[in-house]
Amino acid sequence: MRAAVVHGFGEPLRVEDVPRPEPGPGEVLVRVEAAGLCHTDIHAAHGDWPVKPKLPLIPGHEGVGIVEAVGPGVARNIVEGERVAIPWLGYACGACEYCASGWETLCESQLNTGYSVDGSYAEYVKAHSRYVGKVPAGVSPFEAAPLTCAGVTTYKAVKLSGARPSELVAIFGVGGLGHLALQYARVAGAEVVAVDLHDEKLALAEELGARYTVNARERDAAEEIGKLGGADAAVVTAANPRAFEQAFGSLRRGGTLVLVGLPKENRMELPIFETVLKGITVVGSIVGTRADLKEVFDLHAAGRTRVIFEKRDLASVNECFEEVEREAVDARLVFDFGEQKDVRHAPEGAAGEPADQPTGEAAEARGPIPG
Repeated sequence: MRAAVVHGFGEPLRVEDVPRPEPGPGEVLVRVEAAGLCHTDIHAAHGDWPVKPKLPLIPGHEGVGIVEAVGPGVARNIVEGERVAIPWLGYACGACEYCASGWETLCESQLNTGYSVDGSYAEYVKAHSRYVGKVPAGVSPFEAAPLTCAGVTTYKAVKLSGARPSELVAIFGVGGLGHLALQYARVAGAEVVAVDLHDEKLALAEELGARYTVNARERDAAEEIGKLGGADAAVVTAANPRAFEQAFGSLRRGGTLVLVGLPKENRMELPIFETVLKGITVVGSIVGTRADLKEVFDLHAAGRTRVIFEKRDLASVNECFEEVEREAVDARLVFDFGEQKDVRHAPEGAAGEPADQPTGEAAEARGPIPG
């Protein structure tokens, strides 16, 4: 099968033929239709973060496709021919205190798709059946792909921000994540001020419902938002420490700063005095759970959100990485793996127990706990 492979950190990816994976116990094999390009994929290929991914690596954690085969022990509600999404959270143990309390994204035994196990920059990818998400009928795989990470990540972040009607939420960074974050803040009933360095992205933000915009290259974002009374919450999707510091400065007393983007610098300045006296809450938000992903898909199927994307061929993966790094992309790039096929839809709630543990190479490659 054709796949884009990282052989060395910082080296161009090679699009080459690799063996097609076989699903083991509790796993499914998915024929990929679409795979979104997340900035995390670039960080993985460059080895930017403290916890390094495995090498060689097939990146990608916004994969959507058709279940081609199921391994032994897969629950009967996952069937061949069904469209599913393969998210960042590829596996969690299901038994630790985090998993038991609804915080499976904090599981210390988790495996991360496209990082500790191979991902969706390939014609086929195997995934643990309990952690794929069912894509609702009528939702295009090219829209579902960005929702699988950019959507669920920002949906969870907006939840943690506590956004409510009549409040002002600042979104720092209008791109693949930010264009969805501002829509979820609007769904929550809040007004949105969007901050970015590019006028074309701010125009997109206005089109998607932002009431105010600030070009942080031309004006001090914290000062401008302060003129509006300050933000009740700020969600930072940009991967630059300066954006986090500006977002902190934009908050009113009692505000909440939600950290989402992961700059390779891995540091920001946080003033203790102002944090204490203003009663500021600082929260780290890492992707979302399977329940969050279902809610994201349901909202989109109901017409509550729009996904802005451009299709690309996998052969142009290195050029696409450069486009994203230059901030030359409005929102999301999605690799197109071919013509869409008819999809079967399994009934909900069918019985059946999947295998509890990953096997083979998955058992040997534990994922990072980002953030």
